[in-house]
Formats: sequence, structure tokens, C-alpha cells
Amino acid sequence: MKVQPNGRTLVNLDTIVYTDDSKMTRTTVTLLGFPVVVEATPISYTWSFGDGSPALTTSTPGKAYPSKEITHKYMKRAAVSLTLTTNYAARFNVADTGWQYVDGTVPITGPATPLLVREAVPVLVDPGR
Repeated sequence: MKVQPNGRTLVNLDTIVYTDDSKMTRTTVTLLGFPVVVEATPISYTWSFGDGSPALTTSTPGKAYPSKEITHKYMKRAAVSLTLTTNYAARFNVADTGWQYVDGTVPITGPATPLLVREAVPVLVDPGR
């Protein structure tokens, strides 16, 4: 998971989240002498923002600034940990006999991403000084 701004943000500021881990993964293994191709494709992303708000599930991985595709506004100062759970659909093919789909999805939760949420206080200054 990537967060913008990185590492710290402000109360009431759109904080952008996204991930680069959005591609289909394919691997081939040998099982009982037969080649088995296994594919896993991300189909949904569940973002937990660490502030007690409901998790957000999306069908896209988000994008970096200036996109603002997936954002969250924090309402108070805190040190939070964000997590992303990617749900994968899987299928396999044994010795080119055709694809077989695995029922359900496989959820993978990545490591927590720490974020400091701070509050900015406006201050008027004398421009003549």
C-alpha cells in the first residue's frame, strides 16, 4: 500500500491510497509429473484506515496523485496503521487440459502502513514585519 502524503497527513485533508500490486500472477509447478499453471488475479481491494471508520472495498487499485481515485479524510489527530487486503480469484490448468476455476477468493493482507495524522493551526502574521 502506498499513501500520499507519505508518512504523515493533516486532519480534513484528502489522503490518497493506492497499490502497485494489481497485476495477475502466473506460476508453473510440476505435480506428480504434470505441469500445472496457476494464476491469481486481484478482483477487489479492501482498505482499512486505522481510525475506526468502516473499511472501503474497491474494484480498482487506485492511482497516485493527482488522480485522487481513492481517498480518506481523517477527522482527528492520531497515529494510525493502514492495511490493505487484496482478494484474488484463482484458476489452474493441468497439462493444457483447460482452465479450472477455484471457488471463492483468496484474501491476502499486506503489512500495516504507519501514518501520523496531524492538525494544522492557521496563524495570522503581520506582512510588514
